[in-house]
Amino acid sequence: MMYKAYGKRNRNKFQEQKTKGSAVVVQNNNVDKALRKLKKKLQKENFFNELRSREFFETRSEKKRKEKAASTRRCIRKAEKLRESMV
Repeated sequence: MMYKAYGKRNRNKFQEQKTKGSAVVVQNNNVDKALRKLKKKLQKENFFNELRSREFFETRSEKKRKEKAASTRRCIRKAEKLRESMV
């Protein structure tokens, strides 16, 4: 059975241009929209979390302690969700 090959169609007139890294293109002098896109890109790349973590030096033991605390919080949240679904 042969499948019909669909050609590339330009569905969106203002298709976003591909840029390298965390660069964003400003279109129609709309800087606010470009800033929102840049912030969203940086959040996806965990840029802000990394900045926060590198602000002060952390020893290995502090990192382990934070990871363990985060793990217990996740476990508690998961258990609470299970209890809610059972009730």
